[in-house]
Amino acid sequence: MGAFPQSIHFIGTNTPRRVEMSVRNLEVEGEIPAEIEGAFFRAVPDNAHVPMFGDDIALNADGMVARFNFRAGAVDYDIKYVETERYLAEKEARRALFGKYRNPFTDDPSVEGKDRTLANTTPVWHGGRLFMTKEDGRGYEINPHTLETAGKWDYYGALKSETFTAHPRIDDETGEMFFFGYEAGGLCSLDVAYGIADKDGNLTSEQWFDQPYCSTIHDFCITEKYAIFPIFPTTADLERIKDGGAHWAHEQDRESWVGIMPRYGKVDEMRWFKGPKGVSAFHFVNAYDDGDLVHMDVCLSDTNAFSFMREAGGIEREQQDIRGALTRWTFDMSKPGDSFESRDMGPPGDLPRLPDHAQGRNYRRAWYLSMNPEGGPPMPGGPVGANFNAIVRIEPGNGRITMMGVPPGAGVSEPVYVPSSDPEQGGWLMSVVDQPNGPDPANYLSELWIIPADDVEKGPVAKVKLNMPLRSQVHGTWVNRAKLEDSKLKG
Repeated sequence: MGAFPQSIHFIGTNTPRRVEMSVRNLEVEGEIPAEIEGAFFRAVPDNAHVPMFGDDIALNADGMVARFNFRAGAVDYDIKYVETERYLAEKEARRALFGKYRNPFTDDPSVEGKDRTLANTTPVWHGGRLFMTKEDGRGYEINPHTLETAGKWDYYGALKSETFTAHPRIDDETGEMFFFGYEAGGLCSLDVAYGIADKDGNLTSEQWFDQPYCSTIHDFCITEKYAIFPIFPTTADLERIKDGGAHWAHEQDRESWVGIMPRYGKVDEMRWFKGPKGVSAFHFVNAYDDGDLVHMDVCLSDTNAFSFMREAGGIEREQQDIRGALTRWTFDMSKPGDSFESRDMGPPGDLPRLPDHAQGRNYRRAWYLSMNPEGGPPMPGGPVGANFNAIVRIEPGNGRITMMGVPPGAGVSEPVYVPSSDPEQGGWLMSVVDQPNGPDPANYLSELWIIPADDVEKGPVAKVKLNMPLRSQVHGTWVNRAKLEDSKLKG
């Protein structure tokens, strides 16, 4: 191709920006709370080259790691490409060499056997190291001070899985990281690797098991006693991929499953529960133990939220017709059988955020993105083609829900949570808000909003102005100053 396609994956907040930059002393409207010291890292897919195929998608863009760096009330912004094996090969060739999303059979022959991962989904901080991750490969370590790429991370050769999730779970009390990789043994394999790394970043356990069918396991949960693996019917087929087709196709008539095993146990202790047909969820708020009960809170929809995955399965549904809710699934581990209970908890949405200390434990509140019906038509862009326009705060114990909307036509990205040292102050949310700057969907201005976490309806106490548009992020993470200064890689 000679130019970027004009599909939803390349317009609006998905417009390719392709710029590495550093900007010091960003303009601030309002006052940044003095205790906010550290860095907000963001994973930003952005094509370095025009794609090989016109039906390419936003998730197939090169990974960039972005950083808002807070120090003594000043904010700097930096963004760099993650120098994956794939990125470097294409940089040298000055063109795209890798073909369709997660389909190596569509690549240029010159890159056969090279690592295809884009490291474009989630920045992960653990054991004094920063990683950029995408679930189709291993993570890449990033220097948190310079954003330079240090290289692929495999726990000094100890990790056997070929893949590493973009959604590990870190127990704030023990410091351990629990993670998995699916298609761990290769393309379309049933292999899932379940791993644990200690607080210092050493791999202490890796066990493999088979999932019921080859599905996209994007996220999982832990509790104090269990590890939970939800399986939804968006499936891979090797023959379809070899024929140049889609890696993923959603099967609306296929059942979902949930596997639960002791988090420090053996994979042969896995117990499988049968879920409803055709449902889908990419992200989970949290899970926790309640006696013999295990509660897991799911951003559930009645079909796959990604149109390209639905269409590959022959499902014709408009985005606005998809139904869902924040849903609680409850499993009684004391009873035999494979059934569980389900109840709706809150409005539909996705990209949830939880305070770190509540991971795997009964939690008081959480936040996620949703749609404000009074916000007008959604801003085009993002992984599903339409951006969210509201942040919802929910208290699962009493069902209380509050919401912060953004201006009409604007979009809001997944927030991060920044804890407060003041017990009377419930911490802060940070989220990038994109606001239209004229009729052209590619013309908008991005700001970073700082919002009181327990008073989201009051709106931001500070706005960090970029005075330019940023491409949509996927996920982000907050790292405080003390952790940054104690990092394994130095500036």
